[in-house]
Amino acid sequence: MQIQAVTKPADEAAFLRVPQAIYQQDPHYIRPLNKDIKEVFDPKKNKAFRTGEIQRWLLLDEQGRPVGRIAAFVNSKYKNKGDDVPVGGIGFFECINQQEAANMLFDTAKQWLMQEGMQAMDGPINFGERDRWWGLVTEGFMEPLYGMNYNPPYYQDLFEQYGFQPFYRQICFGMKPKDPINPKIGERHAAIEATGEFHSSHIRKNQLEKFAADFTEVYNKAWAGHGGLKQLSKDQVLIMFKKMKPVMDEKVIWFVYHLEKPVGIFVNLPDLNQWFKYLNGHFGLWHKIYFLLLKTFKKNKKFTGLVFGIVPEWQGKGVDAYMIGEAHKLIKTDQVPYTEYEMQWIGDFNPKMLNVALGLGDVYTTRKLTTYRYLFDRNKPFVPHPVLV
Repeated sequence: MQIQAVTKPADEAAFLRVPQAIYQQDPHYIRPLNKDIKEVFDPKKNKAFRTGEIQRWLLLDEQGRPVGRIAAFVNSKYKNKGDDVPVGGIGFFECINQQEAANMLFDTAKQWLMQEGMQAMDGPINFGERDRWWGLVTEGFMEPLYGMNYNPPYYQDLFEQYGFQPFYRQICFGMKPKDPINPKIGERHAAIEATGEFHSSHIRKNQLEKFAADFTEVYNKAWAGHGGLKQLSKDQVLIMFKKMKPVMDEKVIWFVYHLEKPVGIFVNLPDLNQWFKYLNGHFGLWHKIYFLLLKTFKKNKKFTGLVFGIVPEWQGKGVDAYMIGEAHKLIKTDQVPYTEYEMQWIGDFNPKMLNVALGLGDVYTTRKLTTYRYLFDRNKPFVPHPVLV
């Protein structure tokens, strides 16, 4: 076997093809869109290139066939609480079930990262935002949500036998959206409703500017300044909403108001993978037409949570229950087709957000992913991600 750097279009095409042999017998695998993977490595599309760089490699067998791949990257903005050494990342790892093959890929990434001045590597992670391609699936090997990693169970052994250690766990929760609401949620909803001071509304595509302003106000009060998150402008949110509009379902994006002032947001989208799984990674002109037909005629059974938040002054006062109850009134009806709901992952280092998720009602763990860390100095004590307070 030999390592080959990705340097030309033929290598890039081979990089995209590696998963085909590994997952050909896996009924749960959904091939990501090629365009989504390509955009990660495109300086014109990925703003992470402003503060970092990336390299890719293929692992070829004796016949020259690709049997593995990996990417390594450095990004000056990639930091975790408590880090005392510079940390690089690895991602887009795929490999046959052979430790020697995995070690060749990990060693290659490690050597490149050491040359870039790194002293540790985290993976599998994304060269960019944490809402995509982040973590190794270690429990719940089901169909992945759109933008979520998926891997065979043996990848855990490949990582851990090499010497990676769990830096933090990523927990996903689900609910049955058509089931009766939890009585405790119902009681808290009724108490807030009885004040007469609150009302709710789902988003409307013909009023995106208004809802962008409302989202911006709640987001900046609830999240900006925490964990390095920056303030958003209404224009930024409006651009985001316009991009979401073609796949947006008005009935699953909710806002709560106190005396006309926005105080809560609950943003969900249909799981696009329920349609993309029929496209086999392609999204050319005919595939786009096919996608529109699927979206029109193929029932999507699953939607996924993106954002849930309450402004600080109303946190812990039942407004979250009110928002869930208001959304449930419509979601439980035949107007909304979904029978499954899954939230994006929450790190086990974030007990506050875990408690928020658990407080939503009858939730259950759907899957767990793990972000691993490998220290280049094998004598240095390993410290997992600190708990946020």
